[in-house]
Amino acid sequence: MLSVKNISFKYSKDFILKDIDFTVKKGEHISIIGESGSGKSTLLKLIYGELDCTKGQLFWNTTEILGPKYNLVVGYPFMKYVSQEFDLMPFTSVEENIGAFLSNFFPEEKKERVNELLEVVELNDFAKTKVKLLSGGQKQRVALARAIAKQPEILLLDEPFSHIDNFKKQSLRRNLFNYLKAKNIACVVATHDKEDVLGYADRILVLNDSKIVANNTPEALFKNPKEPLIASFFGEFNTIGGQIIYAHQLKVVENSKLNVTVKQSYFKGTHVLIEAIYNGSSVFFNHHTKLEKRANVCLEVVTRPY
Repeated sequence: MLSVKNISFKYSKDFILKDIDFTVKKGEHISIIGESGSGKSTLLKLIYGELDCTKGQLFWNTTEILGPKYNLVVGYPFMKYVSQEFDLMPFTSVEENIGAFLSNFFPEEKKERVNELLEVVELNDFAKTKVKLLSGGQKQRVALARAIAKQPEILLLDEPFSHIDNFKKQSLRRNLFNYLKAKNIACVVATHDKEDVLGYADRILVLNDSKIVANNTPEALFKNPKEPLIASFFGEFNTIGGQIIYAHQLKVVENSKLNVTVKQSYFKGTHVLIEAIYNGSSVFFNHHTKLEKRANVCLEVVTRPY
């Protein structure tokens, strides 16, 4: 189990992270969300031992995780970290990169393992291709396969699908996160994309103003966002009468006290997002068709929004 015990960190005089405290159980999937600059990447670096804590301690089971002040070589054998910069060997093939740290004493087992990992990241057709010839997204997939090659106990991922195009992103998420669950590998993911979280994460940590402001399941945070920051992560929302109301929770009705004027319609595939004006401010709601600009419509909150 990962134990993060009341850690704080600052580069200069201002704290980037303050009094951060949480645990990650074996096989658990934790997502860290927050605005840019909230400290998501810094937290992963602290967990990995790439930075020294200003205050507090970190442990994996009984092993204390220490930074470069104490360790000549950063990192621990039970932990792997995939950052937004890929540490790959550009002049060797994809399969050679993935198998770089696997034992050569058992060549058949090594080949089988590499093939398994190529399947997970969907790079079978590029096994013999030199890494320097790959796209950014393909390199990211190689980095992911390489990180899990020796089956770590915990995997740290910083925006793991940021370079991967939408054609591959959905299936790759399923492959990777299902693989980690099946192998009981703990996973901590820093992300800005709700698709990395919904359907996969066991818990979400929300960072804001240097602290954890929420630590709960995706379902609990989605259904009851305490702050606009949390609601904004999941989608379009409104604050009406002091309440946070998602766009999908509003529907058009014949009569209500919530009368709005249509400003713009945005086709979203499964629905149309309507931007309207209410008391001088924008209100967003979902509808099945586009609405005429400047049309007046009435809205009400859906009684069973989920």
